[in-house]
Amino acid sequence: MTLDTIVKALFEFAFYYPLFMSYLWMTGAMYYFFYWEKLDKRPVSDPPRIPNSPAVSFIVPCHNEARNIDDTIVALLTQDYPDFEVIAINDASTDETGSILEQMSRDDPRLRVIHLETNQGKAMGLRVGAIAAKNEILVCIDGDAILEKHATRWLVWPFVNAPRVGAVTGNPRVRNRTTLLAKIQVGEFSSIIGLIKRAQRIYGRVFTVSGVVAAFRKSALHAVGYWNLDMVTEDIDISWSLQLNRWDVRYEPNALCYILMPETLAGLWRQRVRWAQGGVEVLMRHFRELLSLRNRRMWLVAAELMVSEFWAYVMGLIFVLWIAGIFVSLPSPLEVSTVLPGWPGVILGATCLIQFALSLIIDSRYESRQLGQFYYWIIWYPMAYWVIHAAASIVAVPRAMIKRRGTRAIWVSPDRGVRPGGGD
Repeated sequence: MTLDTIVKALFEFAFYYPLFMSYLWMTGAMYYFFYWEKLDKRPVSDPPRIPNSPAVSFIVPCHNEARNIDDTIVALLTQDYPDFEVIAINDASTDETGSILEQMSRDDPRLRVIHLETNQGKAMGLRVGAIAAKNEILVCIDGDAILEKHATRWLVWPFVNAPRVGAVTGNPRVRNRTTLLAKIQVGEFSSIIGLIKRAQRIYGRVFTVSGVVAAFRKSALHAVGYWNLDMVTEDIDISWSLQLNRWDVRYEPNALCYILMPETLAGLWRQRVRWAQGGVEVLMRHFRELLSLRNRRMWLVAAELMVSEFWAYVMGLIFVLWIAGIFVSLPSPLEVSTVLPGWPGVILGATCLIQFALSLIIDSRYESRQLGQFYYWIIWYPMAYWVIHAAASIVAVPRAMIKRRGTRAIWVSPDRGVRPGGGD
């Protein structure tokens, strides 16, 4: 095989891979919508009535969430559900989080507060909350998120009807929508994340529950040893652990949860590197288990992750060759005249617009606000976010490989978006 053939194949792969995955996601999402979602015409505000509703424990690990934690706890305490408790784990916060939680617990006995003296990380917070919980169904939510009033019933319903369901992931919706980055992420969470979860449910396994809102069966968590403490993305890790141990993970789009997302490039970069590194860490940890034939239903998820990482490196190579060609003369097969989108870029862009339109149509039933107003902004997604995704994946692989196993993943306060009035 000649160098010219290899380079041509890599360039074609860089183009055809995202095109193929886009249509794969759209096909799976449409099947999910027409055969599952569309048949259930109940609005979000009319969840299924569950006979003898099992009691629920809300687990809220938090670190330095003084600006958000009161809204999060109030949303939980006002859930349309008959029997629940709320357990907040204050993981060595250095702001007023602990005192706010203590005051709220005095006002409402359904709230229990556990204080950790040193920063133990989100996974430890979830572990502590799960062990302290009185109930079998656990709903885990981040300390800056707001759970929609009826979401608990939607999350509990799959557990009642299927004994092998180990986790149910909710439907995060971006609530800070003022900057360009935030508006693009509104489209991303529906057109990329929402479509992928729907498609993966059709193909057999879900890559990850949403770390910001997910429900778990406590006995399933106990069977897999709860959350590992040394993984930078505990949500991906627990999803793989459960599914590799024959537990089912469901996606419930009616379980809405309103979240804050980064609105600065620095915050977005840190988040995407962490996500990419977490995927690589999980693949490395569970690789031997994936070799077993009994775990073949996870092969597609693992293959998609590995091919996605390879694609990122191919894109990185293309950019390196383009920059190098500006300064030195390269052999003809390695010449990259431009990285600006030509006809292949037009085809990819058109496909992205079709995907965005499809996802916005599907997701419009879950929001009273018109999602169509964000259609213009997500046109910029391929140009900005694909570059960030590729760069983050390139950085994440060596970081995951050199990280010492057993190193505790502790809290780092994330970018919570731009506040009204100009503050962070």
